Amino acid sequence: MKAVILAAGRGVRLRPFTLTRPKHLLPVGGRPLLEWLLLRLREVGVDEALIVVHHLGEMIRERLGDGSQLGLRLAYREQGEVRGTGDAFRLAEEYVGDEEFIGLYGDLYLSSNALKRLLEAHRPGETTMAVVPVDDPTRFGVVTLEDDQVVDLVEKPKRGEEPSNLANAGLYIFTPQVFERLRALRPSVRGEYEVTDALRGMMADGEAVRAARLEAGDWVDIGYPWKLLEANERALGELEPSVEGRIEAGAHLQGPVRVEAGARIRAGAYIEGPVHIGPGADIGPNCYIRPHSSIGAEARIGNGCEVKNSIILPRTHIAHLSYIGDSVIGEGCNLGAGTITANLRFDKGRVRVEVEGVLIDSGRRKLGAFIGDEAQTGIGVNLMPGVKVGPRSWIAPGLTVYRDVPPDTFHRG
Repeated sequence: MKAVILAAGRGVRLRPFTLTRPKHLLPVGGRPLLEWLLLRLREVGVDEALIVVHHLGEMIRERLGDGSQLGLRLAYREQGEVRGTGDAFRLAEEYVGDEEFIGLYGDLYLSSNALKRLLEAHRPGETTMAVVPVDDPTRFGVVTLEDDQVVDLVEKPKRGEEPSNLANAGLYIFTPQVFERLRALRPSVRGEYEVTDALRGMMADGEAVRAARLEAGDWVDIGYPWKLLEANERALGELEPSVEGRIEAGAHLQGPVRVEAGARIRAGAYIEGPVHIGPGADIGPNCYIRPHSSIGAEARIGNGCEVKNSIILPRTHIAHLSYIGDSVIGEGCNLGAGTITANLRFDKGRVRVEVEGVLIDSGRRKLGAFIGDEAQTGIGVNLMPGVKVGPRSWIAPGLTVYRDVPPDTFHRG
């Protein structure tokens, strides 16, 4: 069975990180999201996949190539403009031919069990849709089931009108007949061609759409920046510890820790797993790296720093006496000495983050900052919970930053 992965979207809600890379290459647990999906496909015997690209698609092609390094054969199709999931899947018709295929969205993190549950539920000749319980159904397409059949699908229902707590997980098995319905689609109210409209057409015509029930722990939709932290935690929960780098005398590794080749852990560092240290990274001396942290390739964490439940992308330098908690720090950043990411409100309430001009409840009491690629902070900078800093921006020394900083800005307060 072949797979078709949609990786064309711009990921506007994941800014500042998607200003400089496709969301599908955002890293969790030391790998880009797309690599995790491809490895999950390989685990269930899929060895061929088509990736539909658009926004910064050349970066995806460059990273994954022909797939041989992952044990797969990859092909690509360019979606000329982002016109919806139905239009994107339609581009796969020639590639798929007359076979059933797995279709999935490329901004998901899946456990090893997710695809197994999908395949176990599937019956040849039918369409199968994965569904998953969610805390807030108003953010998703929500299904109604009768036994194991999907009989209705409502997009983002109003609060109090949710037909269930089961969301469309963006993971399907389609028959080749789906392309007839995709070709017949008309634009939705958003002006896009939606694969969910094709599914509703199947249900209306009495065709079977079988539900594959996932567990909540099988699936993370990377719709907002803080979801990267959730996916990173899940990925590191499966970490196989290994040490290929250099561990100096006086450094201490506790629990599952992976130290890649060329990395250096200096004396006095205490690393409490699960933690991933990328190739060529330099940690310490006298650092505390706390659980569920991923440190990228050639990153430098200086003397007396603490990193907790965070993702640090490659080539970033965090100078001495800094604290990074529940945060995502982009590639090639330089954080001056004493940079602090505050991750807890005074009132202990849940942190809200501005997304597309609207404050969104993250659902998290502990949440730090999101800093885009090549940003810099001066010494003694404090970043308040949920603040975003755009790529290539500078923040002057000694400031406390309460609001988002746009890209390419010298923020003087």
